[in-house]
Amino acid sequence: MRRLPLHGALLLALAAGVFALAEDALAGTHLVCPDCAYSSVGAAIAAAGPGDRIVVSGGTYREGTIVVDKSLTLTGQGWPVLDGEGRHEVLLITADDVTVEGFVLRSTGTSHTEDRAAIKTMQVQGCVIRDNRIEDAFFGIYLGKTRHCEVVGNVVHGEAVSEAGSGNAIHLWDCLDVTVADNDLRGHRDGIYLEFVRAGNVHGNVSQDNARYGLHFMFSDDSSYRDNTFRRNAAGVAVMYSRRIEMVGNRFEENWGPSVYGLLLKEINDSYIAGNIFDRNSVGVYFDGANRTDVTLNDFTRNGYAIRVLGSSMGVAVRQNNFIGNTFDVSTNSPRSYNTFVENYWDAYQGYDLDRDGIGDVPYRPVRRFALIIESFPESMVLLRSPLQQVMDYAERVVPVFTPDAIKDSRPLMRPVRW
Repeated sequence: MRRLPLHGALLLALAAGVFALAEDALAGTHLVCPDCAYSSVGAAIAAAGPGDRIVVSGGTYREGTIVVDKSLTLTGQGWPVLDGEGRHEVLLITADDVTVEGFVLRSTGTSHTEDRAAIKTMQVQGCVIRDNRIEDAFFGIYLGKTRHCEVVGNVVHGEAVSEAGSGNAIHLWDCLDVTVADNDLRGHRDGIYLEFVRAGNVHGNVSQDNARYGLHFMFSDDSSYRDNTFRRNAAGVAVMYSRRIEMVGNRFEENWGPSVYGLLLKEINDSYIAGNIFDRNSVGVYFDGANRTDVTLNDFTRNGYAIRVLGSSMGVAVRQNNFIGNTFDVSTNSPRSYNTFVENYWDAYQGYDLDRDGIGDVPYRPVRRFALIIESFPESMVLLRSPLQQVMDYAERVVPVFTPDAIKDSRPLMRPVRW
């Protein structure tokens, strides 16, 4: 028998190893399509082992609720559609370390007895939900008792006409260390809703045209919200009953209407709000029981009220912000204030700077007498920009003793802050 040279035997052994590895890789991948071995996603999940990958080709799959009870990667190619037929939750994840990507999920139908979602996780960790499209769903993505997961790059669009008729685009309940990033959300009750969430990281999302809030969270401590856009939401953004919150680099735009806010802070403590833009909102920021909160390096432009701060708030420090083109810069309901306003730029300030150090030589009192009258008698808003209001403003400039002294900036800036 002819012997192979030593290097030939090595090459054959190497080739055999490569083929074995390829066979193992294929064994861990399950294809789903009308002509494949598996024509349904559920069948492929049943046959798969933990750690396997299921690749679903384009088409429409109507399988009721698909339960993912193993650690799998589900990948859609050509945007396959998982359709709930108007009466089913589409994808229910009950296992750890599941990835879902590249699908269109639609038509859950509305339910007033269950939180029916296009994608739901319950008591899992390590999930990744990314680059999916969700259409016509009651809840879009619902995470319950979920840990260490990512919800990234999804498009969740609904057609909510009322709060009662829609769930939230992304909903987190009792979660820890969840990242919600770079999602496009609209047309739901709330764009992003968080309750009892710790160490949440919400950044790079666009949440607009929702029936209630662009972002709504309660009892969610030690969380960060950065570089998001909240636009044209029916009630703006609400941040409630939480501690140690960072809101940095966000845009709050065009949130108009009665009882509508760019940002509502209720019972918020030890938090930091910096580098945000509040543009064309009924109220830029509304403080109700907010304590020990720093508000610095923000732009307040073209709002009805830039800031409304109630007497229940203490220890709020407002410094080095720009107030430009607002109808009212600051309003309050209290004759006293335990908050600090210092070194802000106010476009309505008409003081002087004789020593040219960039700081006005006389204090600025941003709370106008007319604003206090509106606070007590809202119907007097009809007099806005009337001759009576103009006379009151002129009198305050000539005789500053008429201007409320509860809030004042003792070091107003002569030029806008650059940040």
